[in-house]
Amino acid sequence: MTGFEPFGGDTVNESWQATTALAADWRAARDGAELVVAPLPVTFAAGPAELLRLVRRHAPDVVVATGLAGGTESVRLERVAVNVADARIPDNAGAQPVDEAVVGDGPAAYFSTLPLKAAWSAVRSDGVPATVSNTAGTYVCNATFYALQHALAGRPAVRSGFVHVPRAAQLDAASSARGLRAVVLTATAAVRGELSEPRIAAGAEH
Repeated sequence: MTGFEPFGGDTVNESWQATTALAADWRAARDGAELVVAPLPVTFAAGPAELLRLVRRHAPDVVVATGLAGGTESVRLERVAVNVADARIPDNAGAQPVDEAVVGDGPAAYFSTLPLKAAWSAVRSDGVPATVSNTAGTYVCNATFYALQHALAGRPAVRSGFVHVPRAAQLDAASSARGLRAVVLTATAAVRGELSEPRIAAGAEH
């Protein structure tokens, strides 16, 4: 699981706060599976590259990248990564791509391979607000999500995807961490063949 460093003038990034809170709780809870966490730089070049380096190094069964979504009040399970980088603000290295492909020869989009509906239900059952989102934006979060799915497209046994968490003013780090924990545990259960996706509606109204 990864979170991001601060960007855009912020001094913290809630995705990394929630990820580290989950890691501390995970070690204490002895959940059985090893959890590796790492921060990613908020740059279009280094963010995806670092995540792919970690995937090669650790060969995980589940990859959950997380990021901050300032305009949400819930844990957002992202369904789709699109092959577009269109930055409203520069990244932390000063790059500001406009209407560029994340991967030059890649398809238009990839779907998450996390069990989204099962995870959505599990997060909500833990008392944490959750939504299934159909856009991860066009900034570094989406670029990292797309690069991850592109790299793992030929490895269907690995469950991977992206989750956005809100700012602390909307949801505290402990609650976001509980939501992320539910996502990870649901995904690991799917890898073990212990669950199937429920057929429940969680789509957008527009």
